Amino acid sequence: MRPVPGNLPAELNRFVGRADELAELTRLLGEVRLLTLVGVGGVGKTRLAVRAALSVRSADLEKRYCDGVWLAELSAIRDPGLLDHALVDALRVTDHSGRPAREVLRAHLAGRDLLLVLDGFEQLVDPCAELVRDLLRHCPGLQVLAVGRRPLRLEGERTVPLAPMSDTDAARLFADRALDVAPGPAVDEHDDAVRELCRRLDGIPLALELAAARLRALSVDQILRRIDDRFHLLTGGSRGELPRHRTLRTAIGWSHELCAPAERLLWARLSVFAGPFDLEAVEYVCAGPELPDESVLDVLGELIAQSVVVREESPAGPRYRMLDTVRAYGAEWLDALADTERMRRRHRDWYMGLVTWCEVDWFSPRQVEIAACADSALPNLRAAIELCLETAGEAHLGQHLTGTLWFYWAGCGRLTEGRHWLERSLAPEVSRDEPREEPGQWHDGEWHDGEGHEGARLKALWVLGYVAILQGDNTAAVRALYECRGEAARTGNALARAYAVHRLGCLALLTGDMPRAERLLRAALGAYRELGEINSNVLMGQAELALSLVFQGDLDAAVALCADVREICEESGERWARSYALYVHAYAAWTRGRLGEARALLTEAVTIHHTFNDLVGLVLAMELMALVTADEGDPAEAAVLQGAAERLWRSVGAPLFGSPTFGAPHEQCERRATELLGPERYGARVAEGRALPPASAVERVLAGPRAGSVPARQPSGERRSPPAREAERRTDRETREPAGSPGQIGGEAAG
Repeated sequence: MRPVPGNLPAELNRFVGRADELAELTRLLGEVRLLTLVGVGGVGKTRLAVRAALSVRSADLEKRYCDGVWLAELSAIRDPGLLDHALVDALRVTDHSGRPAREVLRAHLAGRDLLLVLDGFEQLVDPCAELVRDLLRHCPGLQVLAVGRRPLRLEGERTVPLAPMSDTDAARLFADRALDVAPGPAVDEHDDAVRELCRRLDGIPLALELAAARLRALSVDQILRRIDDRFHLLTGGSRGELPRHRTLRTAIGWSHELCAPAERLLWARLSVFAGPFDLEAVEYVCAGPELPDESVLDVLGELIAQSVVVREESPAGPRYRMLDTVRAYGAEWLDALADTERMRRRHRDWYMGLVTWCEVDWFSPRQVEIAACADSALPNLRAAIELCLETAGEAHLGQHLTGTLWFYWAGCGRLTEGRHWLERSLAPEVSRDEPREEPGQWHDGEWHDGEGHEGARLKALWVLGYVAILQGDNTAAVRALYECRGEAARTGNALARAYAVHRLGCLALLTGDMPRAERLLRAALGAYRELGEINSNVLMGQAELALSLVFQGDLDAAVALCADVREICEESGERWARSYALYVHAYAAWTRGRLGEARALLTEAVTIHHTFNDLVGLVLAMELMALVTADEGDPAEAAVLQGAAERLWRSVGAPLFGSPTFGAPHEQCERRATELLGPERYGARVAEGRALPPASAVERVLAGPRAGSVPARQPSGERRSPPAREAERRTDRETREPAGSPGQIGGEAAG
């Protein structure tokens, strides 16, 4: 049986009880397209929904969800503008085309049969309802299981209220969790004290697990007496509060009271984290005179032991998180301490430092680790940027954050969200109250040299231009890059000007104006050398210059540039820029007829692109590999690779950037394969490749040449015509759109 794709988390402990509810949920999934599971916080909605989805994956219902069962966790999302991005992220859709995220979702889901679990939407119920309505209307194979504290109130929605656990199930859950925290004689689920405790806690799973965590130090009778005392103290609480809400607050509050003062303080301070966090973040953000650095680890360990904090493994290493209900309780206490704003600033400062460190360390052997670190930190990065943009006079900090994250937006397939934050940080209404600095002037009693706030803004501008180029939006790219170049010249910021010129050269490369691309890229690289700038961007500039030279037929100079990039990458451990140098070097090798060398270089490039989820690099390498494969004498496999590349281009933008120069090798491969296979067989193999998921296409590329391939004959020493010259035979140079014009070309730059 083929495993059903998806991203459901593995269960960390035993699922107990809820047999009737699980059966009902599974039955309704076979009848309705929108099913909403509602209930109070802590009642076990998420666990039951995930269990139901896991059951679906392993049952014969997989035929209905052949494209997977996917979980989108929305509780950390506060900005409605990020809802669509969150779903794109959860579905692991990579799209560089510049299309709105909603359009990307519709296109991705339209032809698929899958179950989407939306968890924690209540803080954005109206925009979430609109999103679900829109997707269900346009995507007939989509089914939604929504999980929250209130229904979406949509036509066709079936709502299932989740009540607390039955007395029997509650006692079984308490006894099971007791075994986890207190090894020794098992707690008897039939014991009268256990039954009474479960009744007092209204059968709410979160309350039961918090109580079970106390069995390390207390007996069941002691827990019952203490929590009973607290109930009596709270009988005068809010009249409008539902009894079950009071029960949960009582259980959390009681657990809070039993914490030592340092544990309560850390609990409150941890509430500023919007997503998973690591130990170093806790030590920086939460330590202070009342909570010394050296005690943080021990105090955190106690909160983990008491089920207040959960430890989990991630690709970035061990991470910690708090359940939403527990986090919200801690946030109330932080407010009561009048310390929320200070802690949010400390949280922001930590992630400012983390991003700065990640940018520096991106130019190192740790690129894969940096990508995983940024992925894990994304909810907290959003919170940090949001604080900058909502605080008067701190837009420059938001610009610094969004600009410094260029490596994440461009190198890890996050263009759409990157552009969202870059445009927000540069919006006039955000920057209106931001003081502008001129070189060599006094401001607020201090001397400023012009490299502060304006430098952050200029960096955000060139990064926005870069992202827009990668998305194929020339209008936005030209606007941002020209503004950056002009302002940098006015303020004397030579580095920002070099980056703007660099990206304008990249734009010329994609529009097919190779002489202009060469001129601009050489100017930028010269400025980088004068300024002592060396990083992945600089190496990408060299690779882009080399590509412009290949397209003009200067293969020796191009190969020398690529060799220099690869040597620096070997010394520094850099892989991302190296992958593009490998691609250009492979292009030169193919042009010289060295097919084995070209294949070896492309194989390594594809491996790196796939590791970083860099679709544009991947699709460019796949296009060239198709041509190499055709020249090796396997036109059928070349057609399959062209079909796979065609599928990838849908997520990148206009195929081959709409450029005759980039399109010439593709057309050459298509022409050769069609001549050898015939139009019908060629079309069938392209359709076969088009149906391949990206991971399967990569496996196919990495498998190497198929047995029986006979290289196409090429006269010894004869060079193929450079693509630019091939393109010139079909396209009058004078009709080309000039580089830097505001037209649309679609797609992403080679770098």
